[in-house]
Amino acid sequence: MQVKGENYRVWYDKHKDAVNFDGSLRLSGMEDYAPILQLLNDIASTEPANMVINLQCLKFLNSSGISMLSKFIIGMRKKKTVQMKILGSNNIPWQGKSLKNLQRLMPGLTLDLQ
Repeated sequence: MQVKGENYRVWYDKHKDAVNFDGSLRLSGMEDYAPILQLLNDIASTEPANMVINLQCLKFLNSSGISMLSKFIIGMRKKKTVQMKILGSNNIPWQGKSLKNLQRLMPGLTLDLQ
């Protein structure tokens, strides 16, 4: 399960229950982010005990991408059986501020900035 573009790749590592993001996501709108959102929702629909979103290698995410992640996190609040964790990097400037906002949307979400 993966979504690839010219400058990015999003794929699911079943052994780690992790969705990995790599590259730069500069898609033009929510319609362009739909395949990534669908990948996230497909994985969430299997209701894994833990679900990790690994953004440590995602150098850039525009406002449409942040909106897509926010929409996904808001939807995950309803799934009480799935423990969400987001991995980020303190070395990538956009992640500190933006990822903390996701934690506000879902207080039970674990945010790990390394």
